[in-house]
Amino acid sequence: MATNQNLKDIQWVLVAIKSQSLSLHNISFYLCQPGSGCYQETENSMNINISKDSLSYFSELLSVLGSTDKACSQSCLRNLEFHRVEWDIQQLRSLGVLLESNSNIKQIIFRRNRLSRECMYELSEILKRNRVIKEIVFAESALGYVGAELLASALKVNDSLEEFQIWEDSIGSRGAEELSKMIEVNSTLKLLTIFDSNAITATPLISAVLARNRTMEVHVWSGENGEKSSKVVEFVPENSTLRIYKLDVSGACRVSCALGWNSTVKSLDMTGVQLKSRWAKEFRWVLEQNQSLREVNLSKTCLKDKGVVYVAAGLFKNKRLESLYLDGNWFGGVGVEHLVCPLSRFSTLQNQANITLKALTLGGGRTKIGRDGLAAILQFLTTNETVTRLGIYDDESLRSDDFAKIFRSLQRNASLRYLSLQGCKGVQGELVLQTIMETLQVNPWIEEINLARTPLQNSGKADGIHQRLGQNGKVEPEMDMDTIKDMPLTVPKSCRVFFCGQEYAGKTTLCNSVSQNFSTSKLPYIDQVRTIVNPVEQAVRTVGMKIKTFKDEDTKISIWNLGGQHEFYSLHDLMFPGHGSASFFLIISSLFRKPSNREPKTPIEIEEDLQYWLRFIVSNSRRAVQQCMLPNVTIVLTHHDKITQPSPNLQAAVNSIQSLRDKFQGFVDFYPTVFTVDARSSASVSKLTHHLRMTSKTILQRVPRIYQLCNDLIQILSDWRSENYNKPAMKWKEFDELCQVKVPPLRIRSRHDNKEKSEMRRRAVATCLHHIGEMIYFDELGFLILDCEWFCGEILGQLIRLDVRKQSSAERNGFISRKELEKILKGSLQSQIPGMSSKVFENLDASDLVKMMLKLELCYEQDPSDPNSLLLIPSILEEGRGKPQRWQLSSPECVYAGRHLECDDSSHMFLTPGFFPRLQASFAPLLSSTFNLFSFSFLPFKF
Repeated sequence: MATNQNLKDIQWVLVAIKSQSLSLHNISFYLCQPGSGCYQETENSMNINISKDSLSYFSELLSVLGSTDKACSQSCLRNLEFHRVEWDIQQLRSLGVLLESNSNIKQIIFRRNRLSRECMYELSEILKRNRVIKEIVFAESALGYVGAELLASALKVNDSLEEFQIWEDSIGSRGAEELSKMIEVNSTLKLLTIFDSNAITATPLISAVLARNRTMEVHVWSGENGEKSSKVVEFVPENSTLRIYKLDVSGACRVSCALGWNSTVKSLDMTGVQLKSRWAKEFRWVLEQNQSLREVNLSKTCLKDKGVVYVAAGLFKNKRLESLYLDGNWFGGVGVEHLVCPLSRFSTLQNQANITLKALTLGGGRTKIGRDGLAAILQFLTTNETVTRLGIYDDESLRSDDFAKIFRSLQRNASLRYLSLQGCKGVQGELVLQTIMETLQVNPWIEEINLARTPLQNSGKADGIHQRLGQNGKVEPEMDMDTIKDMPLTVPKSCRVFFCGQEYAGKTTLCNSVSQNFSTSKLPYIDQVRTIVNPVEQAVRTVGMKIKTFKDEDTKISIWNLGGQHEFYSLHDLMFPGHGSASFFLIISSLFRKPSNREPKTPIEIEEDLQYWLRFIVSNSRRAVQQCMLPNVTIVLTHHDKITQPSPNLQAAVNSIQSLRDKFQGFVDFYPTVFTVDARSSASVSKLTHHLRMTSKTILQRVPRIYQLCNDLIQILSDWRSENYNKPAMKWKEFDELCQVKVPPLRIRSRHDNKEKSEMRRRAVATCLHHIGEMIYFDELGFLILDCEWFCGEILGQLIRLDVRKQSSAERNGFISRKELEKILKGSLQSQIPGMSSKVFENLDASDLVKMMLKLELCYEQDPSDPNSLLLIPSILEEGRGKPQRWQLSSPECVYAGRHLECDDSSHMFLTPGFFPRLQASFAPLLSSTFNLFSFSFLPFKF
């Protein structure tokens, strides 16, 4: 009954529209029906059926809709749909009037319509004038290339249409070419959907979209020779993915040409498309020029050796691609050799040509890797430092001993995380199983090995491998694991760069230039000016270690500029990174003896400078608690701008650096490139800045994971500082309160909770933040330093230079009372510039500073059991670099003894300067009780 009530005749519709009693949003016209009438689906939607005998009603309805009061029509009608309409000129003109009078119509659909050339021309003119319609659909309307040409001419002018669809119309290649010309002009179209009997129509359309960098969603379908319709190509700008399902070689080449300067496609998938070397030759140029492609899938594309050689050649210059899938192709050992060549190094001085590719797959039943291909893969796995995912699929050419060699080569690889050998026939037997287990004992970085469909997996022998992989993923800090085992781990986001070098090396100038490179694109203009020129900062420049921090996307990079003066060398020991923290080193050496003259250093002098710091790094690294990777070292030679012509000294210096690389092989991980820069020029150090960015990201992926809470607490502590007037330090009690309020995983939830467990978890997180350089925290001190730059510059730099002899008459041969030291600290650390206050004693007590000095071994207690014990300050005993110690006492009761100390491996390590004051303090109780000595010293020796 309800259905019959919704049926109305045409006359009723006409009257209702004229009287404006209907509020219709959607009207669908169905012509050539058995009978006339209308059916109101909803109160806003109506279907109007018109028989062949009542066609005049169609024209009348269009006229009535176009002449209705604008105020009403503009607020109602949204969509029009026409089925089986054979249009004449008058009807098109009535439609034009309707569209001009109603500014709310957004969608028009033509299904199985017939439009003559004249009608198409009229419709084209309507579209040229219209500025409201958002979507037009033509389905089975036999537009042909003429209709496509006329519509294209209209859309060159129209700037409002966003969706354009043509379904099951043979517009042909000529029509597609016309639409491609329209795409070159029209920048407002958001969706283009084409169905055509010939797949060739896709080529000009998608090529135009790519070449003009249109953010236009494209779907092209075809159904050739009566076959089931299938998609030819699609481009979805939301995820920046271009998927090509089928194109001939000529069309694929044209699409490649369009990709050369494209910036909208990040992922290209051509799986299953048959390609030839002709296409690969064009694609090489794409890889060399394109700056946006991140992923390329060429699986099962029938590429042979020649084609893969072209792809590999493109990788040499490509700086953006991260994933390349080439499994299921037909190439052999020659193709494999060329493919991994840009990802490998063949000497210590050679750069790895491509450092951006992270994932690579190859293999397949028709891929013959062979002996030469295996040798290339082994070299690649041994030397590559960037690829994290490798897949060799369904290989039938490698034997079990070949796969054993592959796993042995992984023992020296620190970058690969995921290895897939699924379907490889040679992964079988005890030899492969034993080699895999041995590799996992040595290499802790591999997270997953996929052995699906391999004989080893099918035989059930891979369970031990998976168990071992689970153990490799564990990080065990030095405390009760039951207390912190449920704390999730994540990749750290902070990396430290240590600038090492002698006096006049230009470390501070270089740091400022690097700062400009980071700041230019990251900071507002006023902050850039502040970074480049800050007169007050220059006037009150602090002594000691200087720290600059930058933000690179989600990575925090801090540069720790170690002082080159000899008095800071012991400080270097104290702040040296350990525990697997994310850090690497720049050893900076000037090509000239002093910046004020042009007297060049000899190669021997440069070698001595570099060797000192290499031995320093190796010495400290060996004492790190958790040395999970070799120290990463980059060498920088400054004042290169003063060299006006090729210098034999420079070449000799490069040769000496090479000898150092050979000497320290296995002790440090050298970056192959030696940077020569003008430290004053931000342009000159731009490549070095890029290197800092890339190396930081690599290091962060290699080091052990940290507690997830650490990354959360970094922001929470930053917010706390903002709310507390930017305080650089906080008491442990304040940290406890912050954890209780802001950090649910560290919260004590009831009085029955195990408080000791919560306290241990908080200390574990604070210790982790200390190890990664986000704060300075020692368990016994009861406070946390949140501003490392402030502490190292304003406090430690002055503590290490503290001259007690000038400020105290009570000083006796290196020993001083605790109260006297506190008094001296208060006088020394106050700001020396009128009008500027120091934050030291606003945040720390003098007694806190004494505790810090004791912890950092800048002073020592004569008798730790006595709270009033005198303190020994070894720096009082120092007379200066290269000068003999001045003995404080000269009497018959004194006996002096000396001992030359040296490391077992003195060619790579030495006892660093900071070692000797500690040794002095360690011997103090023994010497004072046995010989009644208060002053003692070690004769200096040449490193």
